[in-house]
Amino acid sequence: MDYPANERNAVRRGYILKKPCQPKTHDFPQRQVSGLRCFSVHWFKKWDWLEYSIEKDSAFCIVCYLFKNEVDSYSGGDAFVDGGFRAWNKPERFEKHVGGINSAHNLAYEKYVNLRDGKKKINLECLAFRGHDESGESYNRGNFLELLKWLGEKVEEVRQHTLENAPKNCQMISPSIQKDIINCCSKETTRYIIEEVGDDYFAILADESSDVSQKEQLALVLRFVNRDSGKVMERFLGIVHVGDTTALTLKDAIMSLLVEHSLSPSMIRGQGYDGASNMKGEINGLRTLIMNNDTPSAYYIHCFAHQLQLTLVAVAKKNDSCGWIFEILANLLNVVGVSCKRREMIRQDQAQEVSRALDVGDIVSGSGLNQELGLKRPGDTRWSSHYKSLSNIILLFPTIVKVLVHIGKHGVSEDKFKAQIALGQLESFDFVFIAYLMLTIFGYTNDLCVALQRKEQDIVNAMELVTYTKIVLQKMREQGWDTLLNKVTSFCAKHGIVVPTMDSPYVPQGRSRRFVEEATNQHHFRVGIFLRVIDLLLQELDDRFNERNMEILMCMACLSPKDNFSSFDKDKVLKLASFYPEEFSSFDLMTLECQLDIFMENMLNDERFQGLNDLNSLSMMLVKTNKHKTFPLIHLLIKLMLILPVATASVERVFSAMTCVKNKLRNSMGDQLMNDCLVTFIEKDVFLRVSDEKLLNASKI
Repeated sequence: MDYPANERNAVRRGYILKKPCQPKTHDFPQRQVSGLRCFSVHWFKKWDWLEYSIEKDSAFCIVCYLFKNEVDSYSGGDAFVDGGFRAWNKPERFEKHVGGINSAHNLAYEKYVNLRDGKKKINLECLAFRGHDESGESYNRGNFLELLKWLGEKVEEVRQHTLENAPKNCQMISPSIQKDIINCCSKETTRYIIEEVGDDYFAILADESSDVSQKEQLALVLRFVNRDSGKVMERFLGIVHVGDTTALTLKDAIMSLLVEHSLSPSMIRGQGYDGASNMKGEINGLRTLIMNNDTPSAYYIHCFAHQLQLTLVAVAKKNDSCGWIFEILANLLNVVGVSCKRREMIRQDQAQEVSRALDVGDIVSGSGLNQELGLKRPGDTRWSSHYKSLSNIILLFPTIVKVLVHIGKHGVSEDKFKAQIALGQLESFDFVFIAYLMLTIFGYTNDLCVALQRKEQDIVNAMELVTYTKIVLQKMREQGWDTLLNKVTSFCAKHGIVVPTMDSPYVPQGRSRRFVEEATNQHHFRVGIFLRVIDLLLQELDDRFNERNMEILMCMACLSPKDNFSSFDKDKVLKLASFYPEEFSSFDLMTLECQLDIFMENMLNDERFQGLNDLNSLSMMLVKTNKHKTFPLIHLLIKLMLILPVATASVERVFSAMTCVKNKLRNSMGDQLMNDCLVTFIEKDVFLRVSDEKLLNASKI
């Protein structure tokens, strides 16, 4: 910072070119820090910003050193910048120094990367090109024109050929020309995806949703195995406007989109939709129409994430106690979250509570910690939202109580009584017990839901995850009662809530005795709620995720590499191949039977295949070692299994992106432009591989 302002970036580039000082071969001295300890050379591999001073025997951060004065949130006093870090017994301080996404270090690191890679493309992250007023008198002519103007001020060549200096008929700012360029980008991106698929098999994932202008849109995603890496991929192909959502209309839209991109419907080997009747119907549903269209092996898989959601919805509807707590949550949100003023009361009280806890040392400060919490209304279509709502209510419990007390004393008459009723229900042992029970259950199922929505997830591993979740719930049923009860009673003691004696008769709070059976508190809470809710959940999971209901799923696990191919069953592999008569003739099945013996001997004696846990990793290793050519029939079978979809999360992400591309300010966007923007935005990694030369050639065509 001692250099003139205009020279500082040049000085920083000099430091960047030298790279961080990382003497990896140095014999780091030991010193007494809770025992003899020294700097670990392995830290260099984990933290690319880390420097080590031999003279001072201390660690430093190069990015914070270079940019600390340009980061507004930098508070100073960081050992990694000032005197150096030497507490070798506390490597967790590296993580603390990095902090959250908006920490001083990460802001400095962003500046460091931008200066280092200054010539990289600027991504507008799906921002609108056009402006509302693009006249010369406008102060904001839109992203495209404003960026073009800014670039013209910086680059002489651009200034000579754009806007005011360019001929009026050659300013390169025509909306139609921009749409043509976007269309070229979309076509080249899609062409790259089609080349990835090639003439191989694939599965289709589809769903429909209305956009902001209330036009029904069908999104189509392809699932296939990359022939170069063996990795399962999910790529967005396109979006089509449909007049209605009947199965026949959706089928025609899918077929037209496939034919448009020269993809043969006969190569479909899997279908993934939600559980709507127009999708999964066995007589006239979309899955049946496609299977009858010369693709009998296009097996349908009901989206696992939707099945899990339906499981939790069924539990809430079939168990009175669960239904009761969600009704309380709805009433609570109606009272507390109905106005901005009441939400602000929660924010202010939360801030005061955090400040008090920091003062007494109950919590520690740090980037990303102690963030503001709010009360968001949960929805049945996103059941994980109930998990977040319950978590926040438990964390904000004293704050919510204060707000309800204030409304109950000083609110208008109608709200006053609602707040008093809500507070009485909230400060009851019944509410706290059921809230903690559902919070624990949602915690287990939320992890499962997140895992199921991974793009590379295969169906065998997904079934295993469901099995593990059921095992954990069963253990909770058998061993978790005392743990749950201790958590509930501890919470009640902390917040002054009366804990009933477990041997006493149960007295319902907030409900009539007519709606509950006569029993002791122990029997009511343990048998009537705890065991009954878990049993109901396990039963629903068994009914909806029962691999016996689909014979093909039962055979799939026999090729899993987990535990050194412990599940291998030759007969089941052959039976699995028989489900695909077009791929495996009678002669192929005979060849496969012999090939399997050699394959297993090879796998068990090749160290490269030890420790693999799923079919995806097995497929990738086969391609990496070129053994997919040695065992083509087995690799084909693995590929067909990987193609079967697990969840329609990729399609859901398309609709999330659609709300960004076509929003209220851009509701007149045409279908073709929206499709082109979505393709380049969603498949950004593919779009960035397309060369400028290809785009130029495409625009000339």
